[in-house]
Amino acid sequence: MNFAAKVLLVACVMSIGACSRQEPAAPAPSSSAPPAPAATAAPMPEAAPVPVAPDLVARLERPHSPVLGSAKARVTLVEVLDPACGACRAYAPVVQQVLFVYPDEVRVVIRFADFHPPSEEAIRALHAARLQGKFAPLLDALFERQEEWASHSAPNPEVIWKIAAELGVNVTKAKKDAVSANVDDLLRHEAEDLVALKVESTPTFFLDGKLLPPSNALDFFDFVKKEVEAAK
Repeated sequence: MNFAAKVLLVACVMSIGACSRQEPAAPAPSSSAPPAPAATAAPMPEAAPVPVAPDLVARLERPHSPVLGSAKARVTLVEVLDPACGACRAYAPVVQQVLFVYPDEVRVVIRFADFHPPSEEAIRALHAARLQGKFAPLLDALFERQEEWASHSAPNPEVIWKIAAELGVNVTKAKKDAVSANVDDLLRHEAEDLVALKVESTPTFFLDGKLLPPSNALDFFDFVKKEVEAAK
């Protein structure tokens, strides 16, 4: 299946859902459930990206923010995600496809929201894994196995470290790094920036300093495509 077909498939079965501070995390999509027919999907309202206020642009990215993709890319996509959010998990393949199609043109900056337990533990583990060069693999694994550690009824944060160990993370060192004053400061900056930017749900995307409206996968990719073409 080529990329266009993959994105079309995703667009047919989903649009960007959201996990908020007030609502429980969206359940992960069931592999056994049949996809919803495209004809029954509600159309997304037309909307345009909204520029972030100039005094808030600096809050979109911090020096500690993990970056996926080329550091020299002209286009920056900022994703605010919660590792325990089912909607973030569902949209991860779309972000990965953006990086696949535009490996040199787009960089993805990750910002974190801990809206659901045990999200904070996962975020601390991710920052610690980053020090060992394991950030991206752990993020992918936490999304893939989200139901094992982020169950709505019985969250189990210790599974996060089991997953990390299976990826080759030195868990003894990582657990110490995860509770360091440095990571405490990182989490504080994340929380402060999310409040200032008025982020209340995940995933939330900013593209080159503009807040993207809720959209399906095809519209999301189209926003990125137009931004890449404009940056050339």
